[in-house]
Amino acid sequence: MRVVSGVCKGRALKAVPGNTTRPTTDKVKEALFNMIGPYFDGGAGLDLFAGSGGLGLEALSRGLDKVIFVDRDVKAIQTIHENIQACKMEQKAEVYRNDADRALKALIKREICFDYIFLDPPYKKQQLISLMQKISENRLLNNDGYVICEHGHDVELPETAGEFSQYKHEKYGIIAITIYSRVSEE
Repeated sequence: MRVVSGVCKGRALKAVPGNTTRPTTDKVKEALFNMIGPYFDGGAGLDLFAGSGGLGLEALSRGLDKVIFVDRDVKAIQTIHENIQACKMEQKAEVYRNDADRALKALIKREICFDYIFLDPPYKKQQLISLMQKISENRLLNNDGYVICEHGHDVELPETAGEFSQYKHEKYGIIAITIYSRVSEE
């Protein structure tokens, strides 16, 4: 596992010990960022099921100003901190040990809005849909932002979720990426 592109290109990333997480492969990471970037001129990101922090660090390496990393696993939090230090991104990162729902409640209270929200939970379709509805209802995504969902290839996500509609959908072997954007108000 490594940072694929940007200022930290080639930097090796540690994986979370054990088999509780499933890191995004470099091929899928490259394809995902080509769909939404590939580079950014600032902005804020949320890596909600951060695991090793690979997606959020890739986003920082490609130009985001700040990323909030959330995971509920102690080993994942340790790994995220180590990877952030290895990439020298401490000033651009916040790391929280929490479950997704409680983390979203805390972010709502802080009135933070994101340009990119990465959702790579354990592969459970319902959780993705309910999380997107919560993100939508509480306006956690900026108007021109994206919610990026990584899920099993056999999971069909709806065309719309809350005020989001599918922007892109691609399959990579057993993994699928579905990207949502806000439905434009005409």
